[in-house]
Formats: sequence, C-alpha cells, structure tokens
Amino acid sequence: MQEEAASSDLSCMIRFYSEKPCQVEQLDRILLSGVYNVRKGKTQLHKWAERSVTLCGTCLIVSSVKDSHAGKMHILPLVGGKVEEMKRRQYTLAFTSAGAQAQTYHVSFETLAECQRWHRQASTIVSMRFSMVDLSCYSLEEVPEHLFYSQDITYLNLRHNFMRTSGAGSLDSLCRFSQLKSLNLSHNRLGEFPVSLCDISTLTELNISCNGLHYLPSQIGKLLNLQSFCLDGNFLTSLPEEMGNLQQLSCLGLSFNNFCELPAICEKLVTLDKLALAGNSIETLDLAVLNRMGHIKSVDLRLNNLKRASADTLEGNKSLAYMDLRDNQMTDLDLSSLVSLEQLHCERNKLRELTLSGFSLRALYANSNCLTAVNIYPVPGLLTCLELSHNQLQCVPDWACEAKKLEVLDVSYNLLLELPSRILRSLSLRKLMVGHNHLQSLPPLQEHIPLEVLDLQHNLLSKLPETLFVKALNLRYLNASANSLESLPSTCPGEESLSMLQLLYLTNNNLTDQCIPVLVGHPNLRILHLANNNLQTFPASKLSKLEHLEELNLSGNKLKTIPTTVANCKLLHTLIAHSNEISIFPEILHLPRIQFVDLSCNELTEILIPEALPGALQELDLSGNTNLVLEHKTLDIFSHISTLKIDAKPSLPADSALTSVFWSHGVAEMAGQRNKLCVSSLALGSFAEGVEAVYGMFDGDKNEELPRLLQCTMADVLLEEVQQSDTMFMSNTFLVSHRKLGMAGQKLGSSAVLCYIRNEVADPASNFSLTVANVGTCQAVLCRSGKALPLSKVFSLEQCSEEARRVKEQKAIITEDNKVNGVTCCTRMLGCTYLHPWILPKPHVYSIPLTVQDELLLLGNKALWEHLSYAEAVSAVRHLHDPLAAAKKLCTLAQSYGCQDNVGAMVVCLNISEDNCTCEMHGLTLTGPGGFSSTTTKPATPSCSSGIASEFSSELSASEVSSEVGSTASDEHSAVGLDGSLLPRQERRCSLHPVPPSSIFQRQPSSATFSSNQSDNGLDSDDEQPVEGVMTNGSKVEVEVDIHCCKGKGLELEHPAAEYSSSTPGPEDDSGLVLIIRRQNSVNSNTVQRGVKEKCDLQKSLSTCCLYGKKLSNGSIVPLEESLNLIEVATEAPKKKTGYFAAPSQMEPEDQFVVPHDLEEEVKEQMKQHQEDRGDQELKEEHAASLPEEFDTAL
Repeated sequence: MQEEAASSDLSCMIRFYSEKPCQVEQLDRILLSGVYNVRKGKTQLHKWAERSVTLCGTCLIVSSVKDSHAGKMHILPLVGGKVEEMKRRQYTLAFTSAGAQAQTYHVSFETLAECQRWHRQASTIVSMRFSMVDLSCYSLEEVPEHLFYSQDITYLNLRHNFMRTSGAGSLDSLCRFSQLKSLNLSHNRLGEFPVSLCDISTLTELNISCNGLHYLPSQIGKLLNLQSFCLDGNFLTSLPEEMGNLQQLSCLGLSFNNFCELPAICEKLVTLDKLALAGNSIETLDLAVLNRMGHIKSVDLRLNNLKRASADTLEGNKSLAYMDLRDNQMTDLDLSSLVSLEQLHCERNKLRELTLSGFSLRALYANSNCLTAVNIYPVPGLLTCLELSHNQLQCVPDWACEAKKLEVLDVSYNLLLELPSRILRSLSLRKLMVGHNHLQSLPPLQEHIPLEVLDLQHNLLSKLPETLFVKALNLRYLNASANSLESLPSTCPGEESLSMLQLLYLTNNNLTDQCIPVLVGHPNLRILHLANNNLQTFPASKLSKLEHLEELNLSGNKLKTIPTTVANCKLLHTLIAHSNEISIFPEILHLPRIQFVDLSCNELTEILIPEALPGALQELDLSGNTNLVLEHKTLDIFSHISTLKIDAKPSLPADSALTSVFWSHGVAEMAGQRNKLCVSSLALGSFAEGVEAVYGMFDGDKNEELPRLLQCTMADVLLEEVQQSDTMFMSNTFLVSHRKLGMAGQKLGSSAVLCYIRNEVADPASNFSLTVANVGTCQAVLCRSGKALPLSKVFSLEQCSEEARRVKEQKAIITEDNKVNGVTCCTRMLGCTYLHPWILPKPHVYSIPLTVQDELLLLGNKALWEHLSYAEAVSAVRHLHDPLAAAKKLCTLAQSYGCQDNVGAMVVCLNISEDNCTCEMHGLTLTGPGGFSSTTTKPATPSCSSGIASEFSSELSASEVSSEVGSTASDEHSAVGLDGSLLPRQERRCSLHPVPPSSIFQRQPSSATFSSNQSDNGLDSDDEQPVEGVMTNGSKVEVEVDIHCCKGKGLELEHPAAEYSSSTPGPEDDSGLVLIIRRQNSVNSNTVQRGVKEKCDLQKSLSTCCLYGKKLSNGSIVPLEESLNLIEVATEAPKKKTGYFAAPSQMEPEDQFVVPHDLEEEVKEQMKQHQEDRGDQELKEEHAASLPEEFDTAL
C-alpha cells in the first residue's frame, strides 16, 4: 500500500475518499516530524527548500509546509534502502529508497542531537524486511494476489480462516513462496490434508491442527526440512510409514487425536526429542516402547485414560528427562527405570504410592492425589522443588529432609502431625508450605536459616517458636491464620531490628492487645492482617512506627477507635476495619496514597473530613453504621469518589415488609491485588410483586463488562421466563441472557450463579422452594441444620471429569495450564461465543424445598471457594446475625488465607418456619357487607417468631363515621354485621401456604376514612401537627391503611427512612404490637411505613385494653371488636408521643399558610373561637373515656 500510494494521483484519491485528513500529531504510526530544509536528488541541480518532513511507519513523507496533507506528498519507502550522513554539509542526512529506480532526499537539521535521533530511527526502518505476514482471523478464502509479489516472506499465518484447497489464491498457490519456512493453517476446516503443501520443500514448521483430518497422505515424506509438525485436534489414529523420511523432525504434536498407543514410527525419527500425545485414548504407559525411543527427551501424556505403567524389562531409559502424566486415572506409578528423569508432573490422578529414581530428579509435582508414601532412591541431590499438597501424607518423607538443594517444599492439605526439625534446619529451603494440617507445635530453631516464605495457616498451633524472628532473618512472608495463637515471638533485641518481614497474616486467632508491641520489631511490614482476633485497642505509639505499612486489616475485633497516629503511615493505601465498635472516624483522609477504606458494620455517628479528599481515594464503605447521618455537604464532597457505599433510606415496595421477615441479605465484593473489580452481585429481596427473592453472583475473571450487563438484565429475563414456563424457566433465563450479551459476549465470558426463591404453588404443603442454576465456577451453598449443602456444580476442567471428557471429544485444545484454547478453565459460561461448542451456556439447575432447618444461603465466586471450604464458610458466619457482616467476614478470610484476586460473597439469612404461617383455621366466619369478618374458632396462640399475626379489612366512608367519636367503631356497622348471615368462607392462606390453583384469593386493602369539620389543613381537632402519611384533601383526612399486627419478639424490622421514626418493641414483650401501614391511594408514594407501639403505651387507652386480653389467633381474621380497636388505635396514635406518630410532619415553605394584612383581625377572631370549641370537645372526650366500653356485636 505504501508503494501504491507513492503515485500522486492515487494518493490524491485516498485523501479525497478518506474525507478530512487528521493532523500529523494524531497519526499513530508517526515516529518523527518537523519542518526542515530539503533537497531532492543526488546531484545539486535541485535547490534547497523548506518542507514538512515526517517519518511515518516505514516511509519518509515530504510535503509543502502550508498544505502538508492537502497538497502533493512525496513518499519514500525506506525498507531495504539506506540512510547516511553527508560529509559536505553539517547535520544533514541522505535518505535513499531501495530498488533500481531509487530516489534520494537530503534533509538538513538544526542540531546534532536532532540529526542523530532521525538517523537512529531511520536506520532501524532501513534494516527491516517484509518476512512475516499475519492474516489470521480474517475469514479469508484465498491469499491476496499482491502478496505473491513479495518473495521475502518466510512466515505466513493463516489461522482461523476458510482457505480453499484449489483455485486462484488457494492453498495450491502457496508453493509460489520460494522462501516460506513457517506456515500456520490451523482452524480452517480443511477436512483433508492439502497434498500441494508437500511441494513446499523449504518448510521447517507446519501447523495444521484442528482441521478434522483423519489421515495423512504418503507425500508427507517430501518435507525433508520439516523440524516442527503440529497435528493437534484432529481425528488421526495412525501415521504413514513415509514420515520416517523426516529425519530433521524434532517436535511432533499429536495431542487430542484418537491414538490408542505410542506411534511406532517415532522410533525411526531419530532426531525427535519432544512428543506430545495429550488428550488421546492411551490406557497403558508402555515403558518398553519409550526405551526403544532413546532419542525422545520430553513426553506429554496429559488427559489420556492411563491406568497403569508396564515395563517388560529392567533396562533403564537414559534420555527421557520430562514427563507429564496429569489428569489420568493411575493408582500406582513406578518410574524408577527412568534414571534421567528430571521433572515429573502427575497431578490429579488417583495415586496411592509413587516410586521414582533420584539420580537426576530436579522437580516433582504430585498434587491432588491420594498419596500415603513417596519413595525416591537414591536421595535426590539435585531436587529443588517438591509439591505434594492435597494428599494423605502423615509425615514428611525422610529423603526430603536430606535433599541438600531443596528450595520449595509444599505439603499443605495433608494429615501431618509434626514437622521434622531437619526441615527447618535446611540451609537451602526458601519456601515452606505446611498449611491445612494437624500441627500442634513447631520444632525450635537453633541456627540461622534462609527461609523466606512460611505458610502455617489452618493448623492447631498455640504458639510459634520463640526464636523464629531471631533465626529466620530473611523471612519476608508469614501466614499463621486460622490457628489458636495467643501471643507472638519476640524479635531481635536492640534498637535497630534486622527483621525483613513484609507480609504478616494472623487472621482468625486468639491474639490480644499484648501482641501489638511485638509488631514494632518488624519495621518493614507492608501488609498486616489481624482480623477476627480479640483486639480491643491498638496503641498509638506502636502504630506510628509502622511507617512502611501499605495494607492494614483489623476487621472483626472489638476496637473502639483507630489511633490518630495512622496519619504517620504515609504509604497506607488500604484500611479494612469493618465489624468493630468504632465510633470515631479515623484520620485517614489526610493520607496521600489511601485508595480503599472499609469501615462498615461499626458504630460511626459522624465524619470529620477535610475540605479536599485525597486524589487516590477510590472506594469508601460506610454501610452498616446505623447511627451515621451524613450531611449534604459531606455527601457533596464524597461525590467525587468512584465508589461510595452507605446505607440507603428504605424505599420498599408493597409487601416487602413481609419478605423481610423471611430473608435478609448482605453482599461484599473486594478487588484484592487487582486494579479493577470483575465481580458483580444481584440481590432482590422482593421480586415479582410477591413473597419471592432473586440472588445472583457473576464473575468475569478479567473483564468487568459482562458481570455488569448480567447484573442489570438477568432479573428481568427471569421474570419474563417465569411467566412463560414453569419447568424450564431457569435454563431459558441463562440461554436468553447469553443471547442478549450480543457483541460483548463474543470474546468475553462470565461465570454465573442465580438463586430464585418462590412459593411452590403446585405443592401447597411446602413453604418455599429454592431453584439454583449456575455456569462456571460461581457456587451456592445452603446451610441446613448447621451442615453445608452444595447446590451448584463446578464446570471446570480440573473439577469436572465429564466436562473435560466432552471438551476433549470435541477436539478442543487444552493447554498445559488447563485452559480451553488457552483462554479459560471453565467449560460452561455465559459469553465466549467464539469458543462454541467447547464452551456452552447451558446451566446446571437444582431445586430444593426450603425447610425449618435452613439457616443460610451462601453465594461466592471462584476465589472465595478456592480458599474456604464449604464447612468452614458455614461455621464462620452461622453465629452472625448481620448478613452484611457475615459477607464481609467471608471475603476477609479469603484474603487472609492467600487470595489476591477479586473475591465476592453474599449471605442470605433465612427465616423459613411453620411459625411464620398465617393460614386461617377451618371454620365458619361472620361476614358483613362492610367487609368485617370474625371467626368462631378459638384463637390460637401465635409463636414468638411469627412474622404476621393478623390482618383486617374494612371499608368505611366519611359520611358514616363522625369525627366526634374519634374512632371508626360505629354502632351502625356493628348492626349491619349482625344482620349478615353466617356463611362458610373459603380458608385463607398465607404466603407460606398459598391457596391451590383451583381457587383464587385476593387480599382486600384495609381502608378507613376520617372526617374533620373543624380543620381546613387536614388536622384532627386534637392534633398539633399533620399526621405523617395522611393525605390532606380540603376538609377531609383520608387514611388508607393496611395494618398487620406482628409479634414484637422474634421480628427484625429494617430501619425506616430518615424522615420516619419508630420505637422498637421490648425484647421480651410477647404482646408487642407492630403496625405496618401501607398507603394505598397515595399518588406520590408507595412506600411502606411502619410504626411500632409498645404495650405500655397502648394500654393507656381503654379502647385498646382488649387487644391484650387474649392472644390473637394464628392465621385468622381479627374478631370484630379487635378490628375496631385497631382502627381506633390508628386514630388515637397522633396523641401519643411515641412510635411512628412521634415524628412531626415537616411542612414545605410553599405550603405554609400566609394571612393577608387586611384579614388579620378576622382570622384572630376565628382562631379564638376555634380554641374555645376545641376545649369543649376535649371535655366531651374525657367524659366518654370514663364510661366503660360496650359493644352490641355478639361474638
């Protein structure tokens, strides 16, 4: 293109059709540019002229100064040309193009430095050659014709295209490249091997993997110079004999084919040293065949069906140095005949015993087996790395203690009871991992050791060796979390400590304030985790000395404050101190590098902040501080933070008060060591306008776009699918969400788990059902009777053998890091469409009825469950009542246990029990036209955990109820209720036990209308302020209420909005009454308003005494007089100065009553008359209150 654009006519057309050209400074390929004196040609016939000179890409562009990109441009290709300095003129370079008709331009610079810079850049371009061409993923069917004019191409990449085998520009034409050495034709759906490729005798590297090949032609023997031949992902079962002619072949890739044994032709390939046969169907490892292939040094047999290894002779193999046997089914393995073996991978088998030769062994990886014994003879003197984690070892092998060059030892997740003292005395050991064992003590240290990393988490240690920090001066990382430590060993005596410790994790121990002074002996500490201990104070003098501290985690303790000396930690960027008793906001907003602050679940009341926040601050979490009130000025300052988490004012839809009785949730997400958060959560405690809930978690691994999209759209998709299907709604939700990802889901993917709680209409005998669906590595766990019950299936190559078999059969390439095509370890995800059919969006769906024994529902991403077991997660948060604090604790534990990735956790507290039932007892009910009803059955005593005790429905008009009575208990309606006949009424069901589909029950909203003839602003005669939540309409006060009488004990109410006030019932008062008032007719609000009245307040009114005379029936409609009393309580509530009605209504400035000047005297007279009338009214009410209550209704 650069050569064609040298034509003036063509360059003019390019500028015309590309519209307005961009400026020189905006071109990405521009290396250097400026205005200099330029002369064209080698002779001096041309004059020097001022021109604009640009070094762009591989060309030198010369144009006029005024119209540099609009006029004529001279383009000089520099590739293959030359650049040299002129001797006759100072600071001048001569640029010459390649070819027979080469052109030359002389450019004169002003300074020597500028001349040298241009000479250096141009020399690099001149030395370039067009030898490598990458045309992968272009959907090509043929090679572009102009490409054949370049004879310098040695590397051609045509991967992921649709190349034709015949025709112009097809694969048959590739032989025209006379110097082609490397050719990549993978993923082209060829079906057959192109015979024409065998005529390219210059080929040294050929990749034709994933093309559906079933055989190779005999002409393959013509490629005599071939050194690397990749045939992965095909259907080959054998190789032709002619391949024996490839005497220069050194690397042969046959992975993910259909071979059942090692190809015999490999014996003739004497230069072959690397053989890859991963993902085939080999069942027996024939060591005798490997012995005959004495030239092979590396064998890859991953993901086969290997069950045993056989050796017919005792002859040793002296060439094989590397062997990979991961992900097979071997139970015993004896490779002692491989005397030259240097590195062995045998992870994820079923090995019980392993025997090797130690002559040349340098590294052994045998994780995730069932090993009880590992035998290596002789002692491996060259061994540097030994990984035996996730096995059943009860002791460290003796030969490991004698390995003189051992640097890394990993024996975590075993059954070790003690650690040999010789291991800690090793003079070569740098990294020791012994976590998740049963160690009760460590041997004492007598000599200095070079240990740098020590992991002791999840053991039974009560103390560490006293000389640990004295003898291990090189120790940089120590993790002793999840033990029983009560103290820490002292450091080196003296003023200046020699400790090099930088990362210290001591979470989940029994440490007290006495351990804090020891930390001063580690002045180089960068990361300190002391979460979930028994700390009550952190001395200010000690914290001030940790000047290099970057991350501090003090969550889950009993701290009441963070010392002010935290301001001395100038390098601090992360402070996590949630779940404490902190009431004073720490002075951390003056730190220049602070980025993340988590002070949630504390007792903060106010925040003193500077006028300007630090520029690095990215996230501030203040949620869970119930007493915290932020002023508008503070919120304005915090608005510049990218993530601010505070408790929002409750804005609950109708019936959400009911759902809060059954479940509540808390969510925590932490970015860890990464710069961005790729985890999102979905939490809807009230879903689909009913007693239902939806919870979900999405993990995008390295992308944040897909989790955000799924968080915003998946609930809507679920709602649509539930209405259309009762059986496949969850699977359809995932498939539709996968489709709606659109272009974003082409190359990006996300794991997902979705939990849906709903009423099981088909089974009236059950309460709620939980349906869980997931793809990828996000999981959900149910805590039932204190036991962890996994509800999800992990779709990864390592943990799901069925999925690994499916992917292997579909000829996907599984790389050595166990990722599909090197992209992801998941086999089912939302997104990653380009990896279909290996990656599918089909979820695993599981449904289970919820019972009384169900306590918690835990959701987490991959990082959480990699560091916490199901049982540990359940036991860690089961005793916590705050779901937010529980979710925070799970994330904190994962980070302290070694998680550096994004981690997300969600905890849903369940309160599903038969005591929450409000179903009506069978029997006759008294029904009247007014909507009142009563039951003749004996009221049952509701339990203390009952979510809803009773509910009433009434319809009253303003003309039927007089304001002089002060309540809605009129005799007129009572008489009407008596006139109604006794009719059998259909049994009423609660949300736990819905009515079967054959019948429909619709709850009628409770409404009561109060009239006042004495006030024009909606005030009762006894009220000084308007009632909150009461709509004013002229001279009438219309109140529409839906009142649920709830037991005060055992009922946890969410905090109301700031404009509302509620008094809480007594903790042990069984007769506490909760008034849940929902405005039905309000145009501006559909929020739920709650008022809580204590027994002592309600009993002041004689009309409410009968409420506590007998227990309310569990699930029945309240008897008539109780319904009347409830309405009367609602009308009298404004007179009480407690509870919901204690909060005075705040009048807007524009709503205030303004009296004109000429009417002041008249208004004063009316107000005086009004006060006299109100006094008479109060006397009448006191006289009526002294009389005993009488009802004409026979109940």
